[in-house]
Amino acid sequence: MIYPLSGLILGALLGAFRARARGGKLADLIQWALVFAILFGLVGLFVLIFIERGYY
Repeated sequence: MIYPLSGLILGALLGAFRARARGGKLADLIQWALVFAILFGLVGLFVLIFIERGYY
């Protein structure tokens, strides 16, 4: 259960830093953080499923 949560947090931070580096305003920071959080959360979910199913 920690992988999707970690993906959400890491994605939100990475998205916000990326938007800040590109000179984005608050709305840009929020949008990039949400998109990256969703993407990284989905990756974390698939990693969790892969591990739980025992395909290693």
